[in-house]
Amino acid sequence: MRADAARNLELVLTTGARMLAEDPATSIAAIAAEAGVDRRTVYRRFTSREELLTAVYQARLDAIEAAIEAARLREAPVPVALYQYVQGIVRVNRTWPTEVSRMRSDPEIWARRQRAVEEVDRFLKRATYEGFLRAGLPARWPGSVLGALVRLSTKDLSVLNDVQAADVIVDTFLRALGTASSLDRREW
Repeated sequence: MRADAARNLELVLTTGARMLAEDPATSIAAIAAEAGVDRRTVYRRFTSREELLTAVYQARLDAIEAAIEAARLREAPVPVALYQYVQGIVRVNRTWPTEVSRMRSDPEIWARRQRAVEEVDRFLKRATYEGFLRAGLPARWPGSVLGALVRLSTKDLSVLNDVQAADVIVDTFLRALGTASSLDRREW
């Protein structure tokens, strides 16, 4: 793909993500106009709104998977991995604000989403085992709380950059679910 075509595609997808998050009924023509791209260009690439929507969700999942990979959840020290993960996901949510849970009907997208959730849950179990999170919490609770904090940050911490937002989120998360020593052992 040519560089300008790749830029246009990225622009259409990120614009589509933002507009679809605001109004799920947004048309391809409206997305093309907002992105400053001829709608015929968009229609050549995506024959339907559903195709465009699927491409947006695929791009969001690509970004989530890249953030998980960059955080090195399995091998980096827990505080470093937690902070890197949160910072990466804040960036993902700001770039790709559409929520993948709308795609439950697409088995491939839903399976990818579930794999990402399971990877984070494994990491949070590791964080508990290593003494950073309190033991005895309900199984999915740390992941649910962390996910909610990150989702809230997209809107409520919009005046902060990704690094500052990650600081607030990680601090809040560890104060809520961390052990006393986890607040003393911050290594990021």
